[in-house]
Amino acid sequence: MIQLLGPAEVRELADRLGVAPTKKLGQNFVIDANTVRRIVRIADVRPGERVVEVGPGLGSLTLGLLEAGASVVAVELDGRLAAELPATAAACGLEDAGRLQVVHEDALRITELPDPVRLVANLPYNVSVPVLLHFLERFRSIRSGVVMVQAEVGERIAAAPGSKIYGSPSVKAAWWGDFRVAGRVSRQVFWPVPNVDSVLVAFERHAAPLAGEDERRRTFALVDAAFGQRRKMLRQALAEPMGGADAAVRALEAAGVDPTERGERLAAADFLAIARTGTADGPG
Repeated sequence: MIQLLGPAEVRELADRLGVAPTKKLGQNFVIDANTVRRIVRIADVRPGERVVEVGPGLGSLTLGLLEAGASVVAVELDGRLAAELPATAAACGLEDAGRLQVVHEDALRITELPDPVRLVANLPYNVSVPVLLHFLERFRSIRSGVVMVQAEVGERIAAAPGSKIYGSPSVKAAWWGDFRVAGRVSRQVFWPVPNVDSVLVAFERHAAPLAGEDERRRTFALVDAAFGQRRKMLRQALAEPMGGADAAVRALEAAGVDPTERGERLAAADFLAIARTGTADGPG
C-alpha cells in the first residue's frame, strides 16, 4: 500500500533537503492526494504500464502513479530531488524498487528511455511546451498522457483552428495527436501557491504520423513563420521561408489555401499540404 504525500509531508521533505521551490525551475509541489489520484485517473494509468514523469519534484505524483501499479521513469533536473526520490518511495510503501527509475537529467536533453506508453507530469511552467513536444517527437512509444500546465498555455495547446488563442503550440501538438483540456486545478493544491491557474491537458497520439520527419520539419518551419507574423496574410508571412511572395502564392494556391488567409485558420494538415508544394526548410 503506497502512502501519498500531504502538506505536512511535502514541507517536511523540503525542509530536510533544504529545498526552496524556485521560479527559475518552475517548481510548484502538489500537496493534495485527491488531485494526484484525479490526474492518474484521467490519464487512465493501468497496472504494469511504463509511465514517464517529468519533474517529479518531491514525489507527490510519482507515488500516485506507483499506487496505480505503474512502473515509473522519473526525469528530474534537481540533483537533490533525484537522489531522494527512491528513498521517499520506499518510505511510503514501495516494495518493488524496480518499479521506479530516476533519471537525473534535463528533460530537453533526454534521447533514450525504456519505451514509456504514457506521459503523466506536472510540467515545470517555464518549459512545458518544449518538453511536451520533445517527448512526443522523441518517444514514439508514448500513446497518451496527461500534463498539468499553466491554464493559458494548456488552453493554447488544445485550441482549435479559428480560435484567438490558436497558435504554433496548437498546430505542433495537433501534428502528434488529439489534445483536450480535461479539467482545471485549484491553486490551493500547490506549495507554494502559484499566481496563475492550472489545467490538465489530456492527449491521445494519432494512430499513424501525418508525415515523415523531413516533411514535419518543413511544416513546422512554415508554422513558425505564419505565427511569427500572425497578423499578416499567409502570402506575406510565408514569403521568406518559401523564397519570395510570388513563390508563396503559388504554393498556397497549389495546396488549395487562399493566399489572403491567416495562419490561425489552418489546421496541421493544411500546413503540411503547403509544405509539400513549396521548398520551406527549417528546424523542428
